[in-house]
Amino acid sequence: MNHTPPNPPPPPPPAPAPAPARVNAPRTLVVRLDSAGDVLLAGPAIRAVAAGSAATTLLCGPRGDAAGRLLPGVDDLVTHDAPWVSLSPPPVEREAVDALVERLAAGRFDRALILASFHQSPLPTALLLKMAGVPWVGADSEYYPGSLLDLRHRRAPYRHEAAAALELAEAAGFALPPGDDGALAITGHPDTTALTGDEPYVVVHPGAAVPARTWSPQRAARAVEALADAGHRVVVTGSQGEEALTRRVAGRHARDLGGRTGLPELAGVLARARVVVAGNTGPAHLAAAVRTPIVSLFSPVVSADRWLPYRVPHLRLGRQDTACAGTRARLCPVAGHPCLDSITDDEVVSAVEALTVTRPRARTARSAERRAAA
Repeated sequence: MNHTPPNPPPPPPPAPAPAPARVNAPRTLVVRLDSAGDVLLAGPAIRAVAAGSAATTLLCGPRGDAAGRLLPGVDDLVTHDAPWVSLSPPPVEREAVDALVERLAAGRFDRALILASFHQSPLPTALLLKMAGVPWVGADSEYYPGSLLDLRHRRAPYRHEAAAALELAEAAGFALPPGDDGALAITGHPDTTALTGDEPYVVVHPGAAVPARTWSPQRAARAVEALADAGHRVVVTGSQGEEALTRRVAGRHARDLGGRTGLPELAGVLARARVVVAGNTGPAHLAAAVRTPIVSLFSPVVSADRWLPYRVPHLRLGRQDTACAGTRARLCPVAGHPCLDSITDDEVVSAVEALTVTRPRARTARSAERRAAA
């Protein structure tokens, strides 16, 4: 278990607002085509771009659209389901490509920055941007870009995705405005007390778009029971379509909010939580954006250096030496999912309590009996 400072930060400041646009500042397009978590990690870079732009448009994929609408600095948003990025890629259709090129050409952008994960190529996007008449395009690229990139930047090894994106923006001449600390942020969230109740609670988010990156349902259910036995009130969250999962995980021990929150409402639920327990998935980055401490259930299928919760107190749980390490597997390739399902109840409870300012209520008799029998 890797420790960070145990006390959460003070209540977060208001989401940073972009600085006033400079005279003759460019119209800038920022591209981040994958998931909600990836778009949230692009937030600091987008704020830097917005501080030096007359207008800032975000081009994102359909899974990142809702997150893009929460980001400070985004003036307009374009959505495209890119066949070279999507987890469920659509067929390549000339009509869709032509429509995107025409939409981007109508934006009359002066500059574009393509943000992509370290293993992705920015060049398909760069080609379309050049076809749309964007005169200057920058990106991180390990691949020879020919005339497609005007700035071919190389990220530092094992750099966190959020830091790498900001460093690309800085290489393009953009900087965060004064007073912006560079952490993740959103514009705000609704009051969700009606969903959660008034009493303090811990959130367990059992789902993920990539199943290899979170607990199995049965393991998540046992963790919820252990947290409840330890005196924590537990709220289980999940998106539409995950209702069966959250109902199973919550059981009779937790409040089930599966399917009842869009991304803004989920942000509100996470913001009021004492701690969030989640895998390497978008809601973990959303929790970081509202400055809530996170118990990160981190599968080693991807690098922890690049994807851990960013600049928020967190503890990482999970075996990093299992056979799946570095495979980028979407479904666990190892029987029993040992990297995450081997996490013990004691580890979960201890991590939650280490990140909690106020100690929970005394353990229940049931918890004491179970521990004595162990």
